[in-house]
Amino acid sequence: MVRPSMLLALGALAMAAVACAPADNTASTAAPSAAPSTACTKDQLKLVTQGKLTIGTDKPAYAPWFKDEDPSNGQGFESAVAFAVAGEMGFDRDEVQWSTVKFDSAYAPGPKQFDFDINQVSITPARAKAVDFSKGYYTVKQAVVAVEGSKFAGATDLASLKEAKIGVQVGTTSLTAVKEVVKPSVEPNVYNEQIDAVNALKNKQVDAVVVDLPTAFYVTAAQVENSKIVGQFAATSGTPEEFGLVMGKGSALKPCVDKAVETLKSKGELAKIEQQWLGSAAGAPELK
Repeated sequence: MVRPSMLLALGALAMAAVACAPADNTASTAAPSAAPSTACTKDQLKLVTQGKLTIGTDKPAYAPWFKDEDPSNGQGFESAVAFAVAGEMGFDRDEVQWSTVKFDSAYAPGPKQFDFDINQVSITPARAKAVDFSKGYYTVKQAVVAVEGSKFAGATDLASLKEAKIGVQVGTTSLTAVKEVVKPSVEPNVYNEQIDAVNALKNKQVDAVVVDLPTAFYVTAAQVENSKIVGQFAATSGTPEEFGLVMGKGSALKPCVDKAVETLKSKGELAKIEQQWLGSAAGAPELK
């Protein structure tokens, strides 16, 4: 309708011109509203397995992102997000199937055996050259980790950390957050590698370390015995780091996944899921 055909007879062209003149505005305004109503209908989607939404993630699937290493149970932050997105796209729980996908292969170039992957994958320009990302479903926050029973382990706000000797890795958003948000009165100890900052905490050379929240969960679970997340806080400087759902490059599903994520965000559902699985209940209270 929007492109005239050179094969039409002159008579047909004349009829088209007459017919389109009074109705042109109506057609042009009606078409855009009609397309979105069907574009994301479940049976119109191009899926790996027709009628099923295939979601990828790595194994083992760690808490608090998943629970009991079972992504299909809906427990844990990313399992809950995945099922919420699926629901917005019109899929029931029994229409979702999970696929094991190694973390780095999820955003590697090439065809995918999933419709989207969820695995704490940060959106970066380099990765976006090989795959498509959804709108961000989680803005990564910074976290303070200390040893249980230490002087600053019981801090309940950022002001309580002013006198702390903080360890942090050079060149990271965590270092920026320490300087611009925490603003300690004591210069932080800056290390070339994150493991050096973690070891400094372990050896009591610093009072606390600041890392991103996903790393903080790992530090407390596997790296520093008897450590705890004192709390999390938003890093306000610069472009925020976000996790995105991963799709194959040029995925026809992207507009529909984006729409689902944006709807969940606008309704406050993503915030509720974050608070439930990554907030105080998960041992990471908000520091303000």
